[in-house]
Amino acid sequence: MTADPFGGLLAGARAEGWSTVLLDLAGVTGKPALMDRFARALDLPDWFGRNWDALADSLGDLPTGEQGLLLVVTGWQAYADACPEEWAVAREILDSATGPGLCAVLALGGSH
Repeated sequence: MTADPFGGLLAGARAEGWSTVLLDLAGVTGKPALMDRFARALDLPDWFGRNWDALADSLGDLPTGEQGLLLVVTGWQAYADACPEEWAVAREILDSATGPGLCAVLALGGSH
């Protein structure tokens, strides 16, 4: 769990039974750093493969709260601009993983 820079959004989600993760991508300039941020934010095991398939598999296996997991992604705009093809793959993986157990949202307006 993390501090709530969103005026109660994360706290409100937790009060409703959601687990929450804040994934800050500020300063990420390539796929290795992106994978490291995912691994740290989601507390993925050391053996996490740091590739697209491993990320997709890991997102499907995350522990969730009673309602699910709310993943809030911030600071993603610079990475999306610098690495548009990689960002498209990451977005596709997030879109595919989103379902009853996972809700991923992209925060607009900067890092926090």
